[in-house]
Amino acid sequence: MVFAMVLTVMAGCGEKGSEQTGAAEGEEKTSLIYASAKDINDMNPHLYTGSMPAQGMVYESLVENTAEGIKPLLAESWDISEDGKTYTFHLRKNVKFQDGEPFNAEAVKANFDAVQANREKHAWIKLSTKIVSTNVIDEYTVELVLSSTYYPTLVELSMTRPYVFLSPKDMINGGTKDGVNGYHGTGPYMLTEHNVDENATFQANENYWGGKPEIQSIVAKVLPAGETTFLALQKGEIDFVFTDDRGADSIDVEAMNQLADSGEYQVVRSEPMNTSIIAANSSKTDNPVSEKAVREAIWHAIDRDTISNDIFDGTQTPAQTLFSSNVNYANVELKERSYDVSSAQKLLDEAGWTLESGAAVRTKNGQELAMDLYYDSNSSTQKTQAEYIQNELKGIGIQLSIIGEESSSIANRRSTGEYDLLFNQTWGLAYDPQSTISAFASSSAYLHTTSGMAGAKELYAKIEEVMVSTDEDTRKSLYADIMTMVHDEAVFIPITNGSMTVVAPKNLDGIAFKQTQYELPFERMKFK
Repeated sequence: MVFAMVLTVMAGCGEKGSEQTGAAEGEEKTSLIYASAKDINDMNPHLYTGSMPAQGMVYESLVENTAEGIKPLLAESWDISEDGKTYTFHLRKNVKFQDGEPFNAEAVKANFDAVQANREKHAWIKLSTKIVSTNVIDEYTVELVLSSTYYPTLVELSMTRPYVFLSPKDMINGGTKDGVNGYHGTGPYMLTEHNVDENATFQANENYWGGKPEIQSIVAKVLPAGETTFLALQKGEIDFVFTDDRGADSIDVEAMNQLADSGEYQVVRSEPMNTSIIAANSSKTDNPVSEKAVREAIWHAIDRDTISNDIFDGTQTPAQTLFSSNVNYANVELKERSYDVSSAQKLLDEAGWTLESGAAVRTKNGQELAMDLYYDSNSSTQKTQAEYIQNELKGIGIQLSIIGEESSSIANRRSTGEYDLLFNQTWGLAYDPQSTISAFASSSAYLHTTSGMAGAKELYAKIEEVMVSTDEDTRKSLYADIMTMVHDEAVFIPITNGSMTVVAPKNLDGIAFKQTQYELPFERMKFK
């Protein structure tokens, strides 16, 4: 994850638009076509290759994370035992999967058991390591038993994946880790057609327990980010675009503003949702990135104000910490590292990286101060940021090679450790700080980023402790320690705080944001 987070929803304009995506004169428009920089891929909700926005339309969780806290979804209510180890969920009745199968306690158990059968894949979610059993109490009551108290349980159950529900009929041999036979959830939309790398169609679920949505058809159309997507909007070939689940933005801010300035669109922005970062591989001992001084120098050498103003036109704000202050537990006083080229140069000098007369790149013991930075090639702004940072670091004697790859490749590098530096982003409001911090110790996420830093073992012990703490003051203290440790070691270099921005036709009503940041509540939208 990932990156600049600008979400844009916009209709095609011009005469051609009314012919292709608009309703006939006098008819109510009930369909939307959106551009996606990548295919929806495998929609198995218990794995991680599928598009989260698409999965969010089809599958649902027991509870929902909202700005007001955890609210009921497929569970109408729940009880928590005094020791915090047992959660009893009372399920919503008369809910059916999209293939007609009943949603009940047996279905919940089947899904939880399927996820837990592949628990190593889900190790980044601490809950997966805490679940002992899922027990059916009666048709609409299910019990979740944990090995120890774990305060983020409900938060992690609210995520887009993996603790969401697929029809048991779609499972293979009672499980999902080896694939599924279909993609039937309980959500407001169901997948009805998928042409790989071309498009996918989702139709409104007429039997949805929450009521049939006003928008009856949603098509995800695969288009390259940038000019191709912008032109498709202008021609009316698509209605809107939004960032994918790894933060790749399909059009840049200038194009977004051009449409907004026409006066035909509404612009809505969320509060800060995430932080765009550069993750530094502290465990790569044969590379300069393993040195704290080098990481600190990079931090000082990046002018975030310029990135915010010139690349994002102010829609993303400069970030100096891993989490914005509106994230729970994140209002912590941390050492300031402002944009200061002279400080960056001094750090490198003191660390023994010298710049010989006439040389462009610093060296130490015959090794050049050279690193690779990976960015998402589907993002219209990450390449621009990478080029800017490359030029900034050149000025202090660091040679930075920038390499664009597909989102899946970036994610794979993060888990295998085959990187020096790479763009990423925090999990977001619905997940943080617990999910991003849990990922510090996960081999599928940021273990390589953190394992080479001083005090790594102490860091992991504190992470384990904070997740089981039942005392609020203790939790605050532990989170402050954890954030201070990674901040001081400069293993996560913050760039900007990203808000989701919606640019939509003025007659599209019901636009809202979810705490998860990766989904849009299409079921709440309608054209006036």
